[in-house]
Amino acid sequence: MAWATPPENPTNTALSGQNGMWINGSAARGAILRTNPREKMVHILFDISVISKGVDGALEIVGGALLCFVSPAQITHIVRILTQHEFSEDPNDLLAGYLLQAAKHLSTDAQIFVAVYLLGHGVVKAGLVIALLQQRFWAYPAAILAFVLFLVYQLYRYAQTRSTWLLVLSVVDVFVIIITWFEYQRLRAVHGFA
Repeated sequence: MAWATPPENPTNTALSGQNGMWINGSAARGAILRTNPREKMVHILFDISVISKGVDGALEIVGGALLCFVSPAQITHIVRILTQHEFSEDPNDLLAGYLLQAAKHLSTDAQIFVAVYLLGHGVVKAGLVIALLQQRFWAYPAAILAFVLFLVYQLYRYAQTRSTWLLVLSVVDVFVIIITWFEYQRLRAVHGFA
């Protein structure tokens, strides 16, 4: 049985999720005992993938904010400095060459688009990650929906660019969506909402 507030009897076993729900008595003991090795692994993988998404979201926010304050010429200069060592070792370095060419061809309009995209994507992702780590039930379906929408956009961009990185990122996102679904189902079962 679940309560919106803590149970009155403090001697009963109670389990509190960070979602404001309390499970009392034998239900709480059962919730603790029901965790099997598979559920533990799902939870660990969930935590790792969600924290990784959170770090990615934070980096997107920082990157988007930085793009708002630097010019395309400054970006080209920064990339040239960062790739200089790679070019000194291998003048044909593919990644360094790609980054430098991309920076040289970055228009102001493209820079604004990328900045807004990164800021928006990062804020949504970071907000959902915070809610997921707090085990807010509404955040699980919302995160799955958001990650699916991001995935659809990435696959659309992949169809245009054939970027291997977008394909790899899409595979990782499919994994995160599946793990988020399993974690959501696990929490629903623990809290008696299955």
